[in-house]
Formats: sequence, structure tokens, C-alpha cells
Amino acid sequence: MWETAAQGFAAMGSEARLKVLRTLIRAGEPGLTVSDIQDRTEIAPSTLAHHLKFLAAGGLVEQEKVGRTVINRASFASLERLAQFILAECCADQEQRAANNG
Repeated sequence: MWETAAQGFAAMGSEARLKVLRTLIRAGEPGLTVSDIQDRTEIAPSTLAHHLKFLAAGGLVEQEKVGRTVINRASFASLERLAQFILAECCADQEQRAANNG
């Protein structure tokens, strides 16, 4: 899980990729075409393609070819796993200190 989490967090590692990911999260399950994402983010097409590739490789974006169009969707399951991973240890030290002092 550590390697998968590291890849997912690395994929979010730029302002532009975060912007794209948040745009796809806002769009929900229907997803967006590349041109829709470009309209909403104002990222140049070649740069956008690079960011989408990086997000897909990190498992954060799913791409589905429908005819000649590619629909991009946020991978909500992957995002949920990343959130659970990073929050799994939340407050563990604080709870341990309280148990030792109690």
C-alpha cells in the first residue's frame, strides 16, 4: 500500500494536476472530455494531456474511450483509499500518551 499511496500522492504533486483532479471531482461520475477540462482549467492541450497521463498512471483518473472521444473521470475509489491511508494513523500518538498518563 505504501508504494501505491506514494504514486497517488506524487501524481497530485503539482498545482496544475490538482486543478485538473478537482475539476474532475466536481464533474462527478459522468466525467469530462479533454476539451471540457481544457475549457474549465484553461490549461494548454499538450500540457493537459501530460497531466492527465500522470494522473492516470497514479491511479487517480480513469479514462474511457467512447467512439473517438476519451472520457476522463476521477477515480473516487482510489481517492478514498488515499484519504484512508493518510488518516489511518490520525492522533495515534495522542491516544497513546493519554493511555500512558491515565
